[in-house]
Amino acid sequence: MPNDFNQQVIEEFRANGGRVGGFFDKARLILLTTTGARSGAPHTTPLGYLPDGERILVIASAGGAPRHPDWFRNLLADPRVTVEDGVFTYRAEAVVLEGAERDRAFARAVEADPGWAEYQERAGRVLPVVALQPLPGPPNPNATSWGAALKAVHDAFRRELALIREEIAASGTGLGAQLRVNCLTFCGGLHHHHSSEDGGMFPALAERRPELAPVMERLGEEHRRIADLLEDLRKAVSADGADPAHVLAEVERLTAELESHLAYEEEWLIPVLDAPVS
Repeated sequence: MPNDFNQQVIEEFRANGGRVGGFFDKARLILLTTTGARSGAPHTTPLGYLPDGERILVIASAGGAPRHPDWFRNLLADPRVTVEDGVFTYRAEAVVLEGAERDRAFARAVEADPGWAEYQERAGRVLPVVALQPLPGPPNPNATSWGAALKAVHDAFRRELALIREEIAASGTGLGAQLRVNCLTFCGGLHHHHSSEDGGMFPALAERRPELAPVMERLGEEHRRIADLLEDLRKAVSADGADPAHVLAEVERLTAELESHLAYEEEWLIPVLDAPVS
């Protein structure tokens, strides 16, 4: 039987590019679609996730219920799943973490949010941790145009950076392991995005619209400055006994540069990307 609350979250998620209000206002959320182990029908569930480099992690808590959730039993039967992150929809391979790898990931989650430990205690079972590894191939953008897709990607980076800033500000005297992973995952994702623009979109637009050469030159230079700031942030986060105040200062420097860059890129490139091709 469909879960009315989950269905409301799914509809709001899809209608608002991955943003959901209320309890999930500042949560990292995905929609996970598995194949029903018995029915063979698609089964979509909203789930909180943990960044983990090129993959994400989800925990089969079922709110502390004693039984594993349906989506977990489904992926045990068929580990090929579909993930919606609000910007892209992509296929992924679900891998249940085991042994020390599972324990390290769960410990990071508990350090970031003790509620996970409370769920496990209430459930009376070891909560499975599942890695969702994207399968090869480009993800499908959820936007209706290339310009809208660019804006959606930018807004996702803005939102994640704002979450990280809040997490660092609330971290106290030490930087938790999951927060370090969040920062490093953000750095890697933004670097990959800019590298893709430098190697693909920018040259294509420059060839099609040579009058944009000064814009492309400025955007490329901004990418290089941001790359330096990303490296500074990586070093600050990775240092032994990383100081949250220092890390926050690096995040603030990056935020100021990135906000200016994204606004300029959107001003110039969205009209070009969405212009009719003659």
